[in-house]
Amino acid sequence: MTNSTFDAVLFDCDGVLVDSEPITNGVLRDMLEEAGWTLSPDECMRLFIGKAVKDEARLIHSKTGKTIDEPWMIEFRKRRDVGLCGGLLVIDGALKAVAKIHETYQGRIACASGADRSKVELQLSMCGLTPYFEGRIFSGYEQPRSKPFPDVYLAAAAALSVDAKRCAVVEDSVTGASAGVAAGCTVFGYSPSGAGHSSPTALLAAGAVHVFSDMAELPDLLNNFTSPASPHHP
Repeated sequence: MTNSTFDAVLFDCDGVLVDSEPITNGVLRDMLEEAGWTLSPDECMRLFIGKAVKDEARLIHSKTGKTIDEPWMIEFRKRRDVGLCGGLLVIDGALKAVAKIHETYQGRIACASGADRSKVELQLSMCGLTPYFEGRIFSGYEQPRSKPFPDVYLAAAAALSVDAKRCAVVEDSVTGASAGVAAGCTVFGYSPSGAGHSSPTALLAAGAVHVFSDMAELPDLLNNFTSPASPHHP
């Protein structure tokens, strides 16, 4: 039996289910420095969190003169995956929260990520999350447009045969929250302490209806949420 407010729950992956952002951004920062653009870890996070590297090719070229072509992306993904295999952890409390939400919503959950499918599937497998999302994994790389456009969330809702307006979205970045809002979903912002996540203020400004810092809280937040008359337009 689901909450009367939502028919499905759509999760981002990086920073929501798995603690991958510091690893991925560390590899990106190293490769940008090798190309002549030196950034601090915090600067790299701020510029690239929640965004597909391929979508930032123009910015990278303007700073380095380097063309972000397929060979460069292949090298980035190779080094990224080595880093992930060596140190990826599941977000604290995410496994139990996802299991509970999967049961409550009778399997009507999905992972809708801006990352490439190989990365998403690797991470979910490493962290024991694949059984909850298998067959319901969506990559922004496979859509006409990546986040902050709504395409990946609209695709996930359609695949679940659910109106996007009846979906809850769980996001930790402004880019992702903007995508969820654009799709017509109700966005819950995850913002724990530490690097790699957008601030509560930024997530609320992007349209999140609620920001929380402990993934263990999420099942009850979804179950107890009462939608205002116009949730995205106070």
